[in-house]
Amino acid sequence: MFKRFFAVLVARNLEFFRDRSALGWNLAFPILLVVGFAFIFKNDNPTLFKIGYVGDLQQHSISQYKHLEFIEYQDQSVAIEKLRQHKLDLLVSFDAKQYWVNSSSANGYIAEKLLLSETAQATAPFVKEAIEGQEIRYLDWVVPGILAMNMMFSCLYGVGYVIVRYRKNAVLKRLSATPLKPVEFLAAQIVSRLLIVVALTSAIFVACHLIFDFYLIGSMLWLLVLCVLGAFSLISLSLLIACRSESEEFTGGILNLVSWPMMMLSGVWFSLEGSPAFVQAISQVFPLTQMLIGARAVMLEGAGFVEIAPQLFILIGQSVVFLLLGALFFSWKGQTR
Repeated sequence: MFKRFFAVLVARNLEFFRDRSALGWNLAFPILLVVGFAFIFKNDNPTLFKIGYVGDLQQHSISQYKHLEFIEYQDQSVAIEKLRQHKLDLLVSFDAKQYWVNSSSANGYIAEKLLLSETAQATAPFVKEAIEGQEIRYLDWVVPGILAMNMMFSCLYGVGYVIVRYRKNAVLKRLSATPLKPVEFLAAQIVSRLLIVVALTSAIFVACHLIFDFYLIGSMLWLLVLCVLGAFSLISLSLLIACRSESEEFTGGILNLVSWPMMMLSGVWFSLEGSPAFVQAISQVFPLTQMLIGARAVMLEGAGFVEIAPQLFILIGQSVVFLLLGALFFSWKGQTR
């Protein structure tokens, strides 16, 4: 059993590395995106201010201003931490007549002046609390999304599309006549793609970290764990999609149907905080969302096992469900006509 598994594993790895265009794209695409965002957002100066608040906002005229986004928080300490990391420009407690501003934030300075000009006639002036915090660049926030997106496409198309091509070209039909069992074949595909994706993603992250010095206060070990579990979940999903189909066009459409909503609603490019509740609820279904929540918590907040445990268990659960269903419905010859 081990010899058969190892033979398929080696063959799949050789097939991938001999395809120079695919290998080059997997290496170059995320690096080009990181470099592009590093320069495009080097002098990022957004016109939209994010203002967190505690208490009743509607009683204050500042809520009527355009181009200001107000986000309500029940836990003041959580909001202060977001302000420290430049995820908010200003935090206001309207009931306590108090506000917090990050002294190193240019947006916070303008938002503060706007608040003070609007409340200048108030009988009780707002009390200022200044906090310090290292700036988190957009590049620091978006890099997990870039790498996770690259992993998603590599896992979905690098496994699902390949299996469908094998089935269409009768490769699977010939393999079914050998002692190779479906579980051995699927295990080899999973391990092969998992090794390739994790190795390439880790190498790209370390190289870019040395160049751009990402904001990283958590353990890289937990980033690696999230990378492995996230890739495993995406590979399992790909196996489920390709378990019976023998049409490359149909499978490509299903993969697009899965990958594009995942890319747009998982917080790859922008935070979903402040978006409608149903959008945030839908996003929680995607493996990519869980991986990004955990990775950003580790990188930007120094999260450990306790903080990212929900994401780890969700990824494990999704992997088990996808893998069991994919193995259950897997067919060497495809759909019966």
